[in-house]
Amino acid sequence: MELGFVGAGRMGRPMVRRLVEAGHRVRVYARDAGARTSLARDGAEPVTSLTAAARGADAVLLCVLTDAQVREVCIDGALVPALPDGSVLAVHTTGDPRTVRALADRGADVVDVPVSGGPHDVETGRLTVFAGGEEQAVTRVRPALSAYADPVLHVGALGAGQSVKLVNNTLFAAQLGLLAQAVRLGRGLGIEESVLLEALAQGSAAGNASAASAARGGVAALVAGAGPFLRKDLAVATDLTGALGLSLGPLEPAVRSLRELLPEVD
Repeated sequence: MELGFVGAGRMGRPMVRRLVEAGHRVRVYARDAGARTSLARDGAEPVTSLTAAARGADAVLLCVLTDAQVREVCIDGALVPALPDGSVLAVHTTGDPRTVRALADRGADVVDVPVSGGPHDVETGRLTVFAGGEEQAVTRVRPALSAYADPVLHVGALGAGQSVKLVNNTLFAAQLGLLAQAVRLGRGLGIEESVLLEALAQGSAAGNASAASAARGGVAALVAGAGPFLRKDLAVATDLTGALGLSLGPLEPAVRSLRELLPEVD
């Protein structure tokens, strides 16, 4: 496939490498000269404008960090107007489902494809993708996504991918909040956190939150690393549910416990 790529950072860079290795031609928008040199070394074609990244593309993959950056690139910037007829815009960024619908309202053929996993999952081709959009659009972009993701789950109409990811991250935050309370309880009972986490990993309370915390050296260490992403996604989930008149219900106290651990943002 002829692909454009915007956002070759912590997650995007290994995606680009996997796409190139899978035989796709990838034009990557990069403003920094050093980044362009590195991307060219990986076999991609670095370009200096969004228009150039979109030129002739079967699909353009967007992997910026925030919803605001999606709007900056696609709505305020030149990307959407530059998309060729028949091209698909695939938005990896976790954000508000209303944003991707706004892009579609501007005439773009959009799929929202937020991910679950990290750079190591990209490197091994085991990233999970929650895809929202028309079946034909998801099908057209699937060969690119499959270069680094397995499974690619089509979860519904445009915006459904974002909604599933926000529920996923809210539940993960709640699990971490509960785990932090469990560690506090264990400490009161005289059990070291590292011992407790190792034991929980072998019991009926085992789960991704406890396993990831054990691997990172404790709940606080995991939250410190994932904090900026969790804070961002919880803010989107809170705003969206409030706008729709929804409630987190019993998840709220657990999420509140997690928020107490989140590092402050300057």
